[in-house]
Amino acid sequence: MDDTLKRLLDAEMRAERIARQAEEEQERTIQQAMADAKTENARFTSRIPDLHRSFIAKAEERAEKTIAELRRRYDERHIQLRDQAEQREEEALEAAFQVLIGPER
Repeated sequence: MDDTLKRLLDAEMRAERIARQAEEEQERTIQQAMADAKTENARFTSRIPDLHRSFIAKAEERAEKTIAELRRRYDERHIQLRDQAEQREEEALEAAFQVLIGPER
């Protein structure tokens, strides 16, 4: 019986040692995961200014393209209006002339 009790105590001690080692390994794993998360968070945080600059640059590029397109449309419309004005200039002068000389007739 002494021998059986001794083996049971040895088995219990081994089980406790294995459990303690597992807990220690779990704690190391948790600490490593937390350290890795902090490192990744710091890396991401350090990239925020670059991401912000990139976003601003793209927004400015889109704005410049939009402005260029609006200017092109404005110029086209301006040319169309100028052409129409030139086409109707003769008619307008004739109508004005008729108004000026019309009442005397």
